Amino acid sequence: MPDARDILLEPIISEKSAILAADNVYTFKVSPQARKPEIRNAVEALFGVKVGKVNILNRKTVSSRSTRTGRILRRQGYKRAMIKVVEGEIDLYGL
Repeated sequence: MPDARDILLEPIISEKSAILAADNVYTFKVSPQARKPEIRNAVEALFGVKVGKVNILNRKTVSSRSTRTGRILRRQGYKRAMIKVVEGEIDLYGL
């Protein structure tokens, strides 16, 4: 089994994730090979909380063309996990 730090890559800090954090839903960028049970176990092991539900979103790679240079630009896709915490709280800003 991979280490919990290999599964959870980084927290996603945005305006939307801050609003969701008020409802105990936290957003993380996770490994592309990670599955829901692995993500649940990693969050419970790292932060000492009880996880209720895990939702996964795959963000696609986005391509666009620069109007100035004509080059193709790509924003890399990633896997995102939204985790609903039942017991406890995660301090994302203290990491």
